Amino acid sequence: MIDLSTLTTFFGWCTVINIAFYSFTALMLLVIRGPVIKLHSSLSGVAEERLPEMYFSFLANYKLAFIMFNLIPYL
Repeated sequence: MIDLSTLTTFFGWCTVINIAFYSFTALMLLVIRGPVIKLHSSLSGVAEERLPEMYFSFLANYKLAFIMFNLIPYL
């Protein structure tokens, strides 16, 4: 059986890892937006004009998910 201390440590590290991934992704979209948009547009066939909206939606949903499933159980 998992005790509360182990579970707290697990959710704490999950939160740290997800915040790092979220920050890295947001930073890369800010710094190298043009090349990323061109790459994703050519790989997926989505119009370049729609990608910023999709990035924002992804980041918003990802943030909500890791807050709900990692941060709240940790707290």
